[in-house]
Amino acid sequence: MTVTADLAMSLDGYIAGPHVTLDNPGGDGAEPLFAWIHNLASWRERQGMGGGEENRDSELMREWLDATGAVVMGRMMYDTGEEFWGDNPPFRTPVFVLTHRPRPTLVKEGGTTFTFVGDGIHSALRQAKAAAGDRNVDIAGGASTVRQYLEAGLVDELQLHVVPALLGDGLRLFGGLESGRRNLEVARVVDTPLATHLKYRFVK
Repeated sequence: MTVTADLAMSLDGYIAGPHVTLDNPGGDGAEPLFAWIHNLASWRERQGMGGGEENRDSELMREWLDATGAVVMGRMMYDTGEEFWGDNPPFRTPVFVLTHRPRPTLVKEGGTTFTFVGDGIHSALRQAKAAAGDRNVDIAGGASTVRQYLEAGLVDELQLHVVPALLGDGLRLFGGLESGRRNLEVARVVDTPLATHLKYRFVK
């Protein structure tokens, strides 16, 4: 089992634009970060839609989706996505939501459940690992949640989809990391017209 974090990022290091709110979950000007995903066949399948492009980007997306057996996310990501995901969210796995406002587990269509965890990142990860079986656990976001797991040394692989866009402002993934230096090794580099897909493994 591998603990992963998989995020789209602008060339200047932003994973969301400024002014992220419940009504503006990607922040201002963040459309280029996610536009490359929307027409991929593998992504459309997860949204219950047909068609889409079958290309190397779609293969990488399908690989990640198929390998993920459980997801951890922060409450802000859940709150901004809840209405958009609707009754049949694309995760199709158990999702563990870090929160200071616990609520009963929600069971959705397609195999997605949302369990709200109020006792910290380690508890959420333990529950996610137990639920994932022999598949991976993905730390989905947002930036604060991913940083907490990075600082605790709990992420094994980091995959960044660097899109050819400069946002100039917004939410940085690596801003404010306080855990000191950690070494990584390059596991894979795939360059396509839509994004440069960089996979790193943390050296223990």
